[in-house]
Amino acid sequence: MLKLFVRMVEAPVLGSLIMSFLKKQNKMVEMLQNTVIPEAPMFKPEFPPQDFNLTNHLYDIKPDAEPSVVIVDEERKPEDRVELALKCLPHYDPASCWSGDSLPSFRYWKIRDYAYAYRSKLVTPSMVAEKIISVIEDCNYHKPPTPLLISFDAEDIRKQAAASTRRFEEGNQLSILDGIFMAIKDDIDCYPHPSKGATTWMHEVRSVEKDAVCVSRLRSCGVILVGKANMHELGMGTTGNN
Repeated sequence: MLKLFVRMVEAPVLGSLIMSFLKKQNKMVEMLQNTVIPEAPMFKPEFPPQDFNLTNHLYDIKPDAEPSVVIVDEERKPEDRVELALKCLPHYDPASCWSGDSLPSFRYWKIRDYAYAYRSKLVTPSMVAEKIISVIEDCNYHKPPTPLLISFDAEDIRKQAAASTRRFEEGNQLSILDGIFMAIKDDIDCYPHPSKGATTWMHEVRSVEKDAVCVSRLRSCGVILVGKANMHELGMGTTGNN
């Protein structure tokens, strides 16, 4: 019956009549026309205005590029590119989120918040690592289990965090990204984790020998890689519900 219905719907004239009837019966057109969505249909990020003469000396700007987009020179080292990209951001005022020893009740902590906390010795990457490991492990005991990561190694996270903590103690941090924790999508190589692409078989036919280029660049900037994040099978959807 399903195959027959699909054939009827795919028929040139009959299909459009069936779809029109079904939409009318389910009041789909009426529902869409009368639905009120309180949010704007699109969020447009606002970039700070840039002095072309200044940025022309700092960056490789293409003549036909958008005026609000800066193209960072691909030939530079990843650490240098991060530093140049940082200059494009608005001024960071720690007073807006830090007030003495008290912390706000809730906040989406960003990269520069962590960087400030590390440099001010309010917290260390190793301390943050223990919190992250605790959360990841706790999720595995939920019923049903709700793992945040499909592949992670607690000892490897501790090792990376300890190295980052030492760099901050010695004043040798690699970049603004040093000590920042990131998960890598399961279709991007991050050694020694397998790349499964959310399948049950891909890692059996393709082994991971080294990091993908983007991952190796993150490592060189001091990023702490916590493991592989799940995804929809082979990226063929958006829900991740395989």
